[in-house]
Amino acid sequence: MADRKPTTGNGGELHQYAAKGTDTLTTNHGVPISDNQNSLKAGSLGPTLLEDFVLREKIFHFDHERIPERIVHARGSAAHGYFECTDPIPELSKASLFAEKGKKTELFARFSTVAGGAGSVDTPRDVRGFAVKFYTDEGNWDLVGNDIPVFFIQDAIKFPDLIHSVKMEADRGYPQAASAHDTFWDFVSLMPESLHTVMWAMSDRGIPRSLRMMEGFGVHTFRLVNAEGKSTFVKFHWKPKLGVQSYVWDESLAAQAADNDMHRRDLFEAIMNGDYPEWDLGVQVISDELAEELPYSVLDATKLVPEEIAPVRIVGRMVLDRNPDNYFAETEQSAFLPSNVVPGIDFTNDPLLQGRLFSYLDTQKSRLGTTNFHQIPINAPRCPFHNMQRDGLMQTHVPKGRANYEPNSLDEAGEDAGPRATGTEYHTYEDNAELGNDASQKLRVRDESFGDHYSQPRMFWNSQTDNERAHIATAITFELSKVELPHIRERVLTHLQLVSEELAKRVADGLGMKLPKAAKPFKKPVDLDPSPALSIQKNWNATLEGRKVGILIAEGSDKAEVEKTVKAVKDAGGTPMIVAPQVANVPLKGGKMDADGQLAGTPSVIFDAIAVILTEDSAKKLTMDSAAVTYVMQAFAHLKAIGHTEGAQPLLDAANVEKDDGITGLDGFIEAAKLRYWDREPKVRTLA
Repeated sequence: MADRKPTTGNGGELHQYAAKGTDTLTTNHGVPISDNQNSLKAGSLGPTLLEDFVLREKIFHFDHERIPERIVHARGSAAHGYFECTDPIPELSKASLFAEKGKKTELFARFSTVAGGAGSVDTPRDVRGFAVKFYTDEGNWDLVGNDIPVFFIQDAIKFPDLIHSVKMEADRGYPQAASAHDTFWDFVSLMPESLHTVMWAMSDRGIPRSLRMMEGFGVHTFRLVNAEGKSTFVKFHWKPKLGVQSYVWDESLAAQAADNDMHRRDLFEAIMNGDYPEWDLGVQVISDELAEELPYSVLDATKLVPEEIAPVRIVGRMVLDRNPDNYFAETEQSAFLPSNVVPGIDFTNDPLLQGRLFSYLDTQKSRLGTTNFHQIPINAPRCPFHNMQRDGLMQTHVPKGRANYEPNSLDEAGEDAGPRATGTEYHTYEDNAELGNDASQKLRVRDESFGDHYSQPRMFWNSQTDNERAHIATAITFELSKVELPHIRERVLTHLQLVSEELAKRVADGLGMKLPKAAKPFKKPVDLDPSPALSIQKNWNATLEGRKVGILIAEGSDKAEVEKTVKAVKDAGGTPMIVAPQVANVPLKGGKMDADGQLAGTPSVIFDAIAVILTEDSAKKLTMDSAAVTYVMQAFAHLKAIGHTEGAQPLLDAANVEKDDGITGLDGFIEAAKLRYWDREPKVRTLA
């Protein structure tokens, strides 16, 4: 074999070829593989072909690498609820759940981390899965997405490589639930298409405060089809009622130490207490004309369409109002399939989506052990279902008669002939020439429209506040500091320069490295308009609803003042929790009181704001207690509001709390508690 240098493909993807004397990549059966970067498609923008034995073998093997834990999204939390249509869209879709205002549809939602195993923690820096199973009267629709609207890769054939790179390193079995290691960043540095999602993951979006406070996205561009057969592109958005809120980095680390189950507990207790989590479902409608005008392809899962260009129309709401009765039977056995759609919702030729349509169905056999996984109650549709598929492991239905095939004429002898196709219900959208695709060709290529890997990461960077940009730069610096191989760190810096020279320099300075020459882009990046909708801080929801407030008391605290603060927090929609050095019979001015949590075991990291109601004597005594000092110090370091009595000042001084807008007396505490204080951050940590 002649030596072949790495080349850039049709869409800017890297192809690495075997040199003379080195191993050639083959299938498990020894067939040489010419292209390990692209699925076989009917045209460069066409659907993936079932004929692609390379893709099927690779995904099939990947799907069955772990038994029985999920390979990805293993650590999950879930709840039952309903979807209510608030703005019918029959002009866009004939789906029955969108047909009538006020119509309710039962659903089950599961949230998850991606990289860690089932025994990992809730709060690492990671993408979060956001999957919803709608039990519609036309069958199950599974909207299987993430809390980030874009993904790392453009073609499903790369998914095993992505996950292998981010999982624990193969020779040592660590790190668990972390991307800060060589193999992940090696993959990123060679796959610049991943940069957009990396920017999101390295932002505060990667460390959400609560599952109830994160957005959800369908990621892919889908199609809506109305009763007349007219189709339009669509992206699905979940908007949390409580607004989007995230941790700061060292707060997420402290949260892991305080409670590995922070997110799981938060969701369960909110529902148990009647504070039902709620999201609006929005559709971002993208006309064919707009899709043609965009400087990138709407079929590229590494790209988003800014809300300022295609506004999100709210069509309904999701309310989660019931916890699972059994974690294993429901949360663990739930199986979500992107291929589960209903009439009025259809697929596009997105090559990442096309691969998922095969992969998710295939992987359920490995994880749940049977092709009859759809009969497990949590997965079973609520509408009738009939077909001629029989037998299989764990068959729980008892089919009657001989009609397990068709066509048949058994009805002519008076027997049950079984179900028949309607010929009228679900029709796959027929046009395969979307965006100019030539379906007459069978190609293993990437379309050229997928080739710009830097413009959207640059747009994301430019859409953030100064503080959010500092968080991104600091996060990347931290991650690359854990990368042991210098050439990987250097190659990442060459790509970051094409996102932002400022970002690359801040990261390089943080690592103590010289800035290398910028990478050569396949397509020259362009400056897209910033999208304010992409910033958490620019869209901050100033509320105490859904938030928790810690109230620190001790011997001698004024009981009336404590009760007044508790009531004020509740009136503002928050959840107060009293913390004290002891949990029972705390002697106060005006009587005794039980605490909800003991000080050493209830750190301030689990709260969104704290009130410190102490006498001067008890505050001085608590300055000798590291748990009390840390309680206040961390709240200040995590940019939270601190309301306090005058007597609490010695403890605040011991915790090095400096006065700012977030440090108030109790009278102004409730309003202050609705915010985070980003201007404080330079006082408490060094950012890149």
